[in-house]
Amino acid sequence: MGLLQTLFPRGMRRRWWMFRPIDAIVALFPSPAVKRGAVIVRMDGIGDMVMVRAALEHYPQALGLDKSEITILGCHSWNSLAAEVFDGFKVVTIDEHAFEKKWLYRLKIAVWVKRQGFKMALCDMFMRKTLTADTLVWASRADERIVCTPFITDRTRAEYTWYLAKATRVIETGPYPTHEGLRHFTFLQALTGTRMPPEVPRIPWPERESPIAAGAPYVVMNFGSNEPGRRWPFEHFIAVAQHALRAGLRVVFVGAAQEAFAKPVLEGLNHPGIVDTIGGLKLGQLVDVLKHAACVVSNDTGPGHLAIGVGAPTVLLAGGGHFGCFVPYPEQIRPPRAVFLNVEMECYHCLWRCHKRHSPQESFPCVAEITADSVWAAVKELAGL
Repeated sequence: MGLLQTLFPRGMRRRWWMFRPIDAIVALFPSPAVKRGAVIVRMDGIGDMVMVRAALEHYPQALGLDKSEITILGCHSWNSLAAEVFDGFKVVTIDEHAFEKKWLYRLKIAVWVKRQGFKMALCDMFMRKTLTADTLVWASRADERIVCTPFITDRTRAEYTWYLAKATRVIETGPYPTHEGLRHFTFLQALTGTRMPPEVPRIPWPERESPIAAGAPYVVMNFGSNEPGRRWPFEHFIAVAQHALRAGLRVVFVGAAQEAFAKPVLEGLNHPGIVDTIGGLKLGQLVDVLKHAACVVSNDTGPGHLAIGVGAPTVLLAGGGHFGCFVPYPEQIRPPRAVFLNVEMECYHCLWRCHKRHSPQESFPCVAEITADSVWAAVKELAGL
């Protein structure tokens, strides 16, 4: 890449140009004379964190470092789990949304990353944003900046071309739609030069009692999602819940404050076996609830992957937006007590740009068409009914 193209690349978005002066300011700050340790950039959600955790356990040996010399640079969304999940590693989390939008916050974080004096910076996220993950790797000015080849579209090609040229090594982890759980170990294999078989996604979690009072075994209903389209219709969750209640199970509804719309419906059911925890659990408490469930029914969202990560019997409802990248887990890394249900359609791999729904608040058809009967059949099998 020539000097002119480096300084004034074509095809960049307006936001890239808005943040461009930060690169110049960061360059003025000195790095420590002796660089040490490594930073692993993980600008992703809770589910992605679950899928990468098993691979991270191999990084100390792969990099020749102690855990304490490796910094996991992650997102605030899973910060409260860091002490248990990443014991031994140093974990620093940031507000990735503020980093993408707020100039001063972005400058503050970029300067901090550079002044840590990391010897290595790594990012193996295939689905990532250039203005978050790739920017942080570049801001580190580490001696070795190792990334994987990302998912590139015509819209993002110019920015990725610019940032990939700043990496000292780019590792190919497989074509789209290779599962992330496999990519992590392909990346490790390239780092170590040795065969690295993929492992079942899991997270370490302490043995604690469930916050749910003692009683009959319970099924968890995780019916929320940040993306409305990935929400299985709520009436289907209610139908499965009624099956579970008739079978003698309790039903625990979990969710954040934004799922409070469900509370009047649950009150209207007026059943002693329903436990409403919507808006009432901290993230760590939620994991405790999931871990002790007879079964978890979940949309494709963070809590569903957390349930799988702690070994809970889980039915996860999958859509087709980027089918195979995150769900379902391929057989070589699928836990025996995880079931993935989907209804295949000709429009799979739309990258969630669905043209078949009438409103952004509707469920994607590929999610909505999963039947309540199929979910209940999977719950019965997993719960041993």
